[in-house]
Amino acid sequence: MLQRRIGAAFLWTTLLAVAAALGPIEAEASSSSSSSVSSSESCKAGAAAVPEMSVLAAGAKVADWQLSHLDNFDYVPDTAFRRQTEAPRDWIQAAFYIGLTQFADVAGQARFNDAVLAHGEAERWGFDQRPRHADADATGAVWVWAAQHTHDSATLVPIKARFDAVLAEPSTVALDFEPVPPTGGEPYCQARWCWSDALFMAPPAWVALTKATGDGRYLAHADGEFWATTEYLYDRRDHLYFRDSRFIARRDAAGRKIFWGRGNGWVLAGLARILNELPADHPSRPRYEALFKQMASKIRQLQGKAGYWPVSLLEPQKTPETSGTGFFVYGLAWGINHGQLPAAQYRSSVDRGWRALLAAVQPDGKLGWVQRVGAGPAQVDKDDTQLYGVGAFLLAASEVSRLSSAAKLSTAKQKHCLPLRSSALR
Repeated sequence: MLQRRIGAAFLWTTLLAVAAALGPIEAEASSSSSSSVSSSESCKAGAAAVPEMSVLAAGAKVADWQLSHLDNFDYVPDTAFRRQTEAPRDWIQAAFYIGLTQFADVAGQARFNDAVLAHGEAERWGFDQRPRHADADATGAVWVWAAQHTHDSATLVPIKARFDAVLAEPSTVALDFEPVPPTGGEPYCQARWCWSDALFMAPPAWVALTKATGDGRYLAHADGEFWATTEYLYDRRDHLYFRDSRFIARRDAAGRKIFWGRGNGWVLAGLARILNELPADHPSRPRYEALFKQMASKIRQLQGKAGYWPVSLLEPQKTPETSGTGFFVYGLAWGINHGQLPAAQYRSSVDRGWRALLAAVQPDGKLGWVQRVGAGPAQVDKDDTQLYGVGAFLLAASEVSRLSSAAKLSTAKQKHCLPLRSSALR
């Protein structure tokens, strides 16, 4: 077991001082719509940004807490989900390690790289027993990262064998989530990507494998399946994804559509990860970018006043929730950093979201307010935590740290800011 280790203690003290200066953040009674940020506010945003060192210190603190709790998951109250959490090749741990890989790239601390590589070596770069399930594909992105950092192509042998088997006989099952085998079990459609979470789990790994190997078949498969799922689950009026086909006609008690917060967080973060790996000249890239911008515009409008996003995006905010919030902060910050989203409109949303995430970190580094494993909106409590929530936090920290670094370069120019003209995304 890797023991908790953190850099000099004053880093965490600095973080707590910053968080205290920001003041307490409480859940509000209703979500709010954000308007475009004025040019003067955009100038202030750069100067008021959270310092980069505080971002990295927070990420390290949360990562260290999780790494020190990988041999005991008693904090997961449901025994069935605890067994799923213990599975080292399943999506729950994969989501954590995906976040850790990205954070390791910006943190510059060898213990995080070492933790990822030790995990892969222990698992022999393998997968679980579900040959076509997106949740089991997710860890493949971690193995590709390891291959790129070790320059050891042997780590790619299992993932190539797994994906080649799918390419040899691709599934054409319908994407309806309800049909299940007569004896029970997982829906037939999960041989494909028929739920929103799957768009984070599988396609980034498939696209990354093409980038690592030069074999375009993996990207071609991911591209076709991604758009098939999007055609089925994306609401073109509300610019959000239904979690799966069961939610398309379902409404809440007030008659609103049900768009799961974390479910859409999976997709926005998945889009950012796909775009990270997708060639600049790929024919589908403009389509992915347009979808990313369209979703981001809607997501920005649904952020609550406290900085969190609701567990059900069209319903009033009831409690904080950090897994969906982490994915949204990551996606929006990534969009700014990669020129997809204008900072004048989105920076304040990222900053408020990051401050909300900081407020949910307990003194020992445990991240709270993470909605439990589920398939839709549900209640969340202060002490609820999970590896995928930490993964989302680390993804957010990786991009917010880059954003804060860029802000440092522009701080000297703040007093010379010229009026900016911002326009709403369509």
